[in-house]
Parts: sequence; structure tokens; C-alpha cells
Amino acid sequence: MLNQTYWLTNVNLEQSYVMDGQEVTGTRTSLCHLRIENGLIAEIIGIETALQSALPKYDCHGLLLLPSFEEAHIHLDKTYYGEPWQAVKRIGSIFERIEEERQLLPKLLPEARGQAEHILQLIQRLGSTHVRSHCNIEPVSGLKRLEATKQALDAFSGKLSSEIVAFPQHGLLRSGSTALMDQAMAEGATHVGGLDPATVDGDVERSLHAMVELAVRYQAGIDIHLHERDEAGKQTLQQLVKLTEQAGLHGKVTVSHAFWFAHADAQEAEEMAIQMASLGMRVASTVPIGRMMMPLPMLHRHGVKVKLGTDSLTDHWSPFGNGDQLEKAGRYAELYGYSDELSLAQSLGFVTGGITPIDAQGNQVWPKVGDTASFMLVHASCSAEAVARRAKRQTVWYEGQLVSGSI
Repeated sequence: MLNQTYWLTNVNLEQSYVMDGQEVTGTRTSLCHLRIENGLIAEIIGIETALQSALPKYDCHGLLLLPSFEEAHIHLDKTYYGEPWQAVKRIGSIFERIEEERQLLPKLLPEARGQAEHILQLIQRLGSTHVRSHCNIEPVSGLKRLEATKQALDAFSGKLSSEIVAFPQHGLLRSGSTALMDQAMAEGATHVGGLDPATVDGDVERSLHAMVELAVRYQAGIDIHLHERDEAGKQTLQQLVKLTEQAGLHGKVTVSHAFWFAHADAQEAEEMAIQMASLGMRVASTVPIGRMMMPLPMLHRHGVKVKLGTDSLTDHWSPFGNGDQLEKAGRYAELYGYSDELSLAQSLGFVTGGITPIDAQGNQVWPKVGDTASFMLVHASCSAEAVARRAKRQTVWYEGQLVSGSI
């Protein structure tokens, strides 16, 4: 652990874009020294200024400084990570997967805390210092998975920040989990979750009202899994928009997946995006490829805050998650054709909570004196290269503490 107050020397910081007329053709950087004090960036000076300080100094050897990542959607509490390889079993519906889960969850529970800690180690090594974890709340598990998730996150206290979504994986109404959800919120969950109100719960209005009532009671946010498409997905989103406004939940509602947008009429999708943006609603996405390719750039353009996440990390739902948010940003750029310097660099914001060292207008906006010292050093010349090449991460800091890697 580094001292509370110290200097990071020879840090490469992005300063501005290189322009050829109106086109961004590169990124200009410069070497700087940063003084870190009490978890904040207290001073930034160029290397041309000699350091006259008795404080400890740590040479960063010209590596690029980037803001640390947010893991916007992951399931820590049920995984095969760290266990022998298992592929996913074929199913015909979500109900078959839920039935499989009922049988599987008790077998996974004894290892839940340890496996969650292994995932946290992984994602932190890859640059994440904030995590939002969805945690199963249903009759099979009761609150045991919440307890395991909290214990794992407590083990990382001072190393990352976190949120827990109480997630009724077997259906809020369908599994009769409303009372359990209430208990979960009382015992430390930070967000109310939900799942496909039309398809799984069979009653959009009752399901959403139950979620909103819990959110209002606990002054909490909402993060709902919404895989529904066609008319069911549209109806759910319309009702959620209505209730968000009525309940005064502006800026507190996230729709995870939001697959309705993947095949919606373009004009209807844009109208929905505008409504959601007016209420500060967010979309958390895994950047799906294939049939569920999402219009994420359109959502972002209309002001919907889009965040990226892992979702499942090798479990009975999917074998593909790897916990790497820089990989997600790179996939986003690749999928939507963002291969130029400017759009590659701006793609980083989808995994950092919107922070990019240089904004879309070319202004240097990060880091600044007073910013929280949560960042990483990477082997890249600029953000654009880091995103395109999935740059190696050397070290990760959280609030001034070195939490992964070495210099």
C-alpha cells in the first residue's frame, strides 16, 4: 500500500486532440507529476518543473493514466468462475432455465462468497473500482445470497465501491418474492430489481407497481432486467416511464438489456429514448451481437445514459463473460464502426461513468486537481489506442490506494 500522500512521477496525460482541419487525427499527451493526498489528486505539474519534495515518489515510466472503470451489471452470487469448466445446457424458455436454477442454486451456495471474491479480484485487476451486482432474491435462496454477496464486498472495503440490486430471478410475483425483496432492501440492498413483468410475472402493472412501491419506501433506485421484445417490451417500457415520472424517480431507474429496442420501429424507438432521457433513465447493456444488436448509439445520442456490463461470468446462463470492461468498450467501438481517433477515445466513457480525459469538443477535462484518485496506468499512447487494442493494465488505484499491480 502506498503512503497517504505521495507523488506519481512521469505519468502520461492526454492534453488535446491533434487536428487536421476539422478532423481529429491524433491525441497530444505530456508527461506530468501528480501529488496524491487523502484519496484525491492534490496537484498536477509538468515534468519540466523539478520536484522539491520530501514526499515518497513513484515512477510511472511514461505509462498512460486513464480513469478506472464501472462494472454496471454483473452477477457475483452465482457462477462457475474458479471451478471446472461447464458449458450452458440447451433450454427452450426462460422458465426451463429458472427450473434448472432451482435445482442448481443450493449446490452453488457454499462457494458463493469465495467465488464472488475471485470475480472481484479479476475485475479489479482489469480496472474496475465500482461494481453493481445483481443478487438473487427468491424462495430457494432466501437472503443467503445477499449475505454472501455482502460478505464478499465487505472483504473489498476500501478497495472498491459497490451497489447491490435485489433481483427476483424467478419472478417477483411468480415466485411470491415481494416480502423477501422487502427484507433484502431492509438488510442492505441498494436497488430494487425486477424481471420481465409481462412474460415472467404475467402482469405488467402489478409487477411494476410492486417494484416502484419498494423503491419509494426505501428511497432506492430501480434496475430491472427487461428481455421482452415486441408489444410486451413496449408496454413494459411505457408503463415504467409513466411510473418513474409519477413516483419522482428521476435519475434513479436503469433498464438492463432493454432488448425491445433491438427490433423496434426506428421512430418508436427514438420517441421512447427521448422520454427515457427526459427522466434520467439509464440502459445497462452487454453490447450483444447477432440478433439482439442494440441501437446503443441512438440511445446515447438522445441523452439516455448507456453503461456497459459483464452480466454473467461463466455460469449456467452464459459461458462468455470475462469481466473486462475495456473489452466491452472495444466491442462497442468495433460493432458500431467507431474506428477513428475521436470516436474510439469517446467510447471509453461508456465504461467509466462518462469520464474521458478529453471531451468530444477537444477540451481536457480529466484529471483535474480535486478529482478522486481512482485510476489506472495502461500500456498505450492514448485512450483511442487503449480501446482499440484492449491495452494491458499495469496498476489500478482506488481513492489513492494501490489496489492491483505494481510500479
